[in-house]
Amino acid sequence: MHGGGMRSKTQFSCDSLTVVPFTLFPSVFPRSEFQKAVAIQTALNELTHRVSNDHEFLYSCLEKTIEVDEFTCNLFKVYETMRNEGFTQSRCLGLLRSDYLLDVCNSTSVKQVEMNTIASSFGGLTSSAPTHRFVFQQLGMLDKLNMLPENKALQGLTLGIIKAWELFDEKDSVILVIIENQPMNICDQRFHQFEIARQKPEIKVIVKTLTQMFNEAKLSNSKDLLVQGKKVAVVYYRAGYSPNHYFGEAEWSARLMIERSTAIKCPNIQYHLAGTKKVQQALATPGTLERFVKDPQKVAEIRKVFTGLYSLDLDENGDKAVKMALDAPDRFVLKPQREGGGNNLYGEDIRKKLMSCTENKERSAWILMDKINPPVQQNYLIRPNQDYEKNSALCDVVSEMGIFGIILCDGDEILINKQVGHMMRTKLTSCNEGGVHAGDGVLDSPFLIDD
Repeated sequence: MHGGGMRSKTQFSCDSLTVVPFTLFPSVFPRSEFQKAVAIQTALNELTHRVSNDHEFLYSCLEKTIEVDEFTCNLFKVYETMRNEGFTQSRCLGLLRSDYLLDVCNSTSVKQVEMNTIASSFGGLTSSAPTHRFVFQQLGMLDKLNMLPENKALQGLTLGIIKAWELFDEKDSVILVIIENQPMNICDQRFHQFEIARQKPEIKVIVKTLTQMFNEAKLSNSKDLLVQGKKVAVVYYRAGYSPNHYFGEAEWSARLMIERSTAIKCPNIQYHLAGTKKVQQALATPGTLERFVKDPQKVAEIRKVFTGLYSLDLDENGDKAVKMALDAPDRFVLKPQREGGGNNLYGEDIRKKLMSCTENKERSAWILMDKINPPVQQNYLIRPNQDYEKNSALCDVVSEMGIFGIILCDGDEILINKQVGHMMRTKLTSCNEGGVHAGDGVLDSPFLIDD
């Protein structure tokens, strides 16, 4: 009733929605670890920005991957084209989300799963639907309401977009949202548009796919991006992170046209590359964080949330990582350079994949990560088309926490850097993947407890 809807993946229709799956009760999360993840977000925002502007580091991270991963290669070609031509716009906006699991093997502390730099979703749905507060009120558990932390993710994320529009400083300019050709997460996307209208009614928002951009948009002689006769101030990507969003040269041409423009991109191509798994893995190697973070205390705090990450390049370290994974595949996760959920490999699938490319440079397209072991708790999962008389049992579940941040910069100058909210996803213990969009996870809220 509060807009918690998605389009069906199996029976897609522009005219119908299905309920976003959610937990009946909020899931327990240690207050100290939640606060640790919140406190470190601005440092991670800045780290992402510094990494995105370090060409030598990005190239060293991705040079082997772009030989064997076509999608990452195409992204890198856009980046290289812009480097050769000269970046048109020095200002950039990041709406980031750092995802964590608690690890019972490490004093039940938060460990980073990944950093999302493009289309970081569910800020709208998780901060707009008061499901768990309502459940507690119905149960007369008013004394528990203060255990649910305030969440203003939607307001914070849209504030970042508005501040970027204001920085562009042309009152007739528009915000452009890039969406998939068949967008399923429509409510979460639209909530951002509605919140922009609430905070700043004079801003016009235009929504287009990359395909439509190729057919309808153009660059002016001064490299302004023009859509429907309007100059674009900010481009907010809710698509473009998956090979499935590029049907051919048209969509890649549209992506390059946007990058060439004066519009402030969220994210620009540098931020997109800074969010790849290979970059995340490289940052976890000893001594690398110090390249970007000068404060030793901040370095130590960031390193504490990293888990074991290993390169699979064709070298001595890569061979060691392959041997570790083949000897004990259940201890690891095999990750490609992809976003959107449903891409990782686990258990015997790791062994099969690595056996197929043990002496092949194809393995450079993947990284190996220590499997994090989150605490198991019980909850009821509410899903669409569920027969609650037959299927209303308590389930064993684990939860993943995402912390949102915004960063607005002009070259090396950081203008805004904030942590702005959170989201939680929960999945069955029997399920490896946890993405709500991918169909495995359900939305949740943290119930904060003292250790």
